[in-house]
Amino acid sequence: MASSQKALMLEMKSLQEEPVEGFRITLVDESDLYNWEVAIFGPPNTHYEGGYFKARIKFPIDYPYSPPAFRFLTKMWHPNIYENGDVCISILHPPVDDPQSGELASERWNPTQNVRTILLSVISLLNEPNTFSPANVDASVMYRKWRDSKGKDREYAEIIRKQVHATKADAERDGVKVPTTLAEYCVRTRAPPPDEGSNLFYDDYYDDEDLEDEDEDDDEDCCYDEDDSGTEES
Repeated sequence: MASSQKALMLEMKSLQEEPVEGFRITLVDESDLYNWEVAIFGPPNTHYEGGYFKARIKFPIDYPYSPPAFRFLTKMWHPNIYENGDVCISILHPPVDDPQSGELASERWNPTQNVRTILLSVISLLNEPNTFSPANVDASVMYRKWRDSKGKDREYAEIIRKQVHATKADAERDGVKVPTTLAEYCVRTRAPPPDEGSNLFYDDYYDDEDLEDEDEDDDEDCCYDEDDSGTEES
């Protein structure tokens, strides 16, 4: 098994057992660990409240040494999201020196990052766009008008409100109840025990001895309380 597959399986296992608030993660195809489907719930008390946004994460074969790509499938009007749905955010940029970008090397991808930090960065970006190097210039101009007018210029907010409303049909079609209160948004759900769910993450890739060794590593490395609380503050 490739080291990237092993890394991705451990991350998926961690995210199923300790989900990031406001996100649901699944595989597009259970035979392919390199393509993940993401459901993002709009945080309460933001423009995106009540929204149900779909996205895909595509991982390179040399992950985690190279960053994945994050693309929204749901139409998004945002300064840092291209028209095709690709997210423009420093953490997803390769770790190369690029003085023209205006980004510090420390802001870019490095192998210590993971899916959890990506998800937290994306939800933070939705609430606090970066208008210095926008992927969507028109959305950036409109956002600045809304911000500088202290909300009196409603064009930006109205576009997002309509997009949020449009996602309700997707949620109904998928049988998803979208959280609309902070209490609902912050509820954590754990993955079912292995014998009640898919065997993909256990039988197909691991033997019992491998699982025991990796569980010990997880206990030492998983310290996510601080990041998770940050999501609630967004």
